[in-house]
Amino acid sequence: MAPSVNGGEMKQNEGEKGKAVALKTVPPIAHPTPDDGFGVAANIQYHAQYGPHFSPFKFEPEQAFYATAESVRDSLIQRWNDTYAHFHKTDPKQTYYISMEYLQGRALTNAIGNLNLTDAYGSALMKLGYDLETIVEQERDAALGNGGLGRLASCFLDSMATLSLPAWGYGLRYKYGLFSQRITKQGQEEYAEDWLEKFSPWEIVRHDVVHPVRFFGEVQPQKDGSWVGGEVVQALAYDIPIPGYQTKNTISLRVWEAKVPPQQFDLYAFNAGDYVKAGDLHAKANQICAVLYPGDATEEGKLLRLKQQYFLCSASLQDIMARFKERRPTKGPINWSEFPSKVAVQMNDTHPTLAVPELMRILMDEEGLGWDEAWAVTNKTVAYTNHTVLPEALEKWSQTVMGKLLPRHMEIITEIDKQFQAFVRKTRPDLESKIESLRVLDNNPQKPVVRMAHLCVVSSHAVNGVAQLHSDILKEDLFADFFSLWPEKFQNKTNGVTPRRWLRFCSPELSTIITKWLRTDKWVTNLDLLTGLREFADDKQLHKEWAAAKLQNKVRFAQYLEEKTGVKINPNSMFDTQIKRIHEYKRQLLNILGVVYRYKNMKEMSAEERKKVVPRVVMLGGKAFATYAQAKRIVKLVTDVGAVVNNDPEIGDLLKVVFIPNYNVTVAELAIPASELSQHISTAGMEASGTSNMKFALNGCLIIGTLDGANVEIREEIGEENFFLFGARADDVPRLRKEREAGQFKPDPRFEEAKAFIRTGVFGEYDYEPLLDSLEGDSGYGRGDYFLVGVDFPSYIDCQKEVDEAYKDQDKWVKMSILSTAGSGKFSSDRTIAQYAKDIWNIQECRVP
Repeated sequence: MAPSVNGGEMKQNEGEKGKAVALKTVPPIAHPTPDDGFGVAANIQYHAQYGPHFSPFKFEPEQAFYATAESVRDSLIQRWNDTYAHFHKTDPKQTYYISMEYLQGRALTNAIGNLNLTDAYGSALMKLGYDLETIVEQERDAALGNGGLGRLASCFLDSMATLSLPAWGYGLRYKYGLFSQRITKQGQEEYAEDWLEKFSPWEIVRHDVVHPVRFFGEVQPQKDGSWVGGEVVQALAYDIPIPGYQTKNTISLRVWEAKVPPQQFDLYAFNAGDYVKAGDLHAKANQICAVLYPGDATEEGKLLRLKQQYFLCSASLQDIMARFKERRPTKGPINWSEFPSKVAVQMNDTHPTLAVPELMRILMDEEGLGWDEAWAVTNKTVAYTNHTVLPEALEKWSQTVMGKLLPRHMEIITEIDKQFQAFVRKTRPDLESKIESLRVLDNNPQKPVVRMAHLCVVSSHAVNGVAQLHSDILKEDLFADFFSLWPEKFQNKTNGVTPRRWLRFCSPELSTIITKWLRTDKWVTNLDLLTGLREFADDKQLHKEWAAAKLQNKVRFAQYLEEKTGVKINPNSMFDTQIKRIHEYKRQLLNILGVVYRYKNMKEMSAEERKKVVPRVVMLGGKAFATYAQAKRIVKLVTDVGAVVNNDPEIGDLLKVVFIPNYNVTVAELAIPASELSQHISTAGMEASGTSNMKFALNGCLIIGTLDGANVEIREEIGEENFFLFGARADDVPRLRKEREAGQFKPDPRFEEAKAFIRTGVFGEYDYEPLLDSLEGDSGYGRGDYFLVGVDFPSYIDCQKEVDEAYKDQDKWVKMSILSTAGSGKFSSDRTIAQYAKDIWNIQECRVP
């Protein structure tokens, strides 16, 4: 008797048979630039059959993804080649954006969307037995970044390409990224990222683009400062094509991998059994691009971080120099004074600061320029974006470590410092008493360091902040004396986000509604057109469609959360989200203390009182740096609170607390369109800008926040009545801290209640005292509530009550949501990049014909 087959197996077998038939009916034909479903399907089949990566007898979802991505890459390579050839022919001034991180996210949806091939690929995959969504889910996020800095850089590349600007990005090819986050009963655990476990279909290795990078060694003064000896590794280029939206222009993110040639492998040592010595240089080279932001608590960790930064800067500068020479019309002597008219280098934060002494070194030691000429070229070429006012994030490198790893660069930095002092004494004798605090070198005998931010400001022709408030703080506080020296250097360039990834592609339902009501899709490249939604803000039909799209996104995200965390949430609850890097100044602690207070209140209510409560799902996500103990305690507290609240039968769906594990771009593309309230609650004056606030506002999510970073401008644009504001202002923070130190702070009883409730052990036996102690006392290391959680707690709780009341009136809430999107036009990265291009880089559109 034949064995029985259940319905699921029958359906699966039928699906497999259908897929096999589909594969047989589509021939494998190489077609690099198809524009219809059949041509795309044939090209995918070609890569599946003749690609070297998998058996040609399988076409599982993973193989289908790689074949699909390689098919898309064919089109990208063609466009990249055309763009490179056009730039080479026309020789425009070109911008080179150097960043330690890029948070790209998945590339497939973005690439086919920008190429206007989404329908063609959807149709092709149907012919091959798959739907596009299933194949998209196979892609792993590239682990080239971590937080807002990297995501901003990726948005900028998208806008550079879309605006057809001559520009490239430079970064490092991290094998294991920052880390992959797992949430267990013990809290956060870190594991290596696996994005390169097989390979990335988007990158193209350039075996002909290799540059030598030296570490250690010595300087020989008798040979005009030549730098010799030490260790030399090779920087090998990988290009990741970045397509523009509805333009042929496709630019490059060039990332570097560190290698050493086979000749450096010591066969004698290996055969003698000393395997560690045999591969010593290979191992050291592999360390350079192994991990993003390796721990720097040890001397070895500091050396590795500085190695990474120099490796990025040296390889990129050598590459830029080679391209500049390649494009010169004659083979005669090069006029280096032309270099700044052809090259703009943007340093994204202080990580690429070594681009300054490296450019000076190349110009002087390899090209033979004198100091003054090399300095003039360098100063006109490089510009600096500051991203932080936090003291620990303004990098300061030990002079000893710098001198050991980069002896020639330490000499150049010392000379820059010397000449800067002479300049101040000559031009501003009134600043004589401040020279020690302004110098590039801090010669404190206990800890002599190089102030990298000061080196950036002194050496650059332009310095910009990333939100108006942040730029004002730079000019009035952090860099006030530098501003008095060079007021013309300082600018503001408020950050932005790409509307392609962060609305058009991540929320197609809402995008369709916007296009319908505006009667155009041109808002995708001209985001100011969103203001046209204001005239329909009271229209009940738009309200209905808007709410339906939002609910669809909520259902999708609820399914994802249940799959990943096991927590079942009600899509009809308010979705309240805070997703960002875990840091004390971002105040996830304020959020979870507010949740604890809410939960305690609800437990004390009668059943009748609970009927009036607005159901809410509070979601937090983000990575705590592996060695940042306090941040990891915050993650642990969130998960412990969730474990209790989510299993409390008295509370049920009235309150859920979910920590979203392994937050990345792909998760954000689900969470942001689904969110109705987002929390941007940093201590005023401490967040440079923020960009997730812009993504949330663009997707019609209302913000509860402080007047910090870009919140200030978002509130101005969308209307004060559509923003839930609380907390101290930036101007008040210094006074409030002084009052705390003087013992004048009087805590709100609700704040004390929340802390006391945690101390009862209701959320478990974990020792939260080190975390709660940071909120106690008036001063001292790790105490005194430096981030003003206690000060802002009462206004935060009161503001959350306003949120609840507003949410009860759904007509009002949906109108506020529409007006949030309508007011978000300013926050397009297209606008930001256009301003950089005009005001700092002086570059023009260079569109491929």
